[in-house]
Amino acid sequence: MGGSTKRFTHESLQDSKTIKTLLSSLAKGFSKGEMTLGDEGDELVLKPGGLMNVRIKADREDGTSTVSLRVTWSDPAEPDLKKGAPRVES
Repeated sequence: MGGSTKRFTHESLQDSKTIKTLLSSLAKGFSKGEMTLGDEGDELVLKPGGLMNVRIKADREDGTSTVSLRVTWSDPAEPDLKKGAPRVES
């Protein structure tokens, strides 16, 4: 994304049915090659594609269990839209 940084973070208490719905939506986004993550006022559009790195991590410690999923990929180079039409003189 041309060196720009955009972030979306959401944390809340949800039941397993809602978490399943969120994970299904993420899966559909990976299939389509585009996903929009958002909540009140925040929105981030991502375009996953090509080979992606996946990390699944789980632990249980002092009565608390955690599962985390991280998927990373390189964004395709965006064309420089600031350039005008080419000019050729002879």
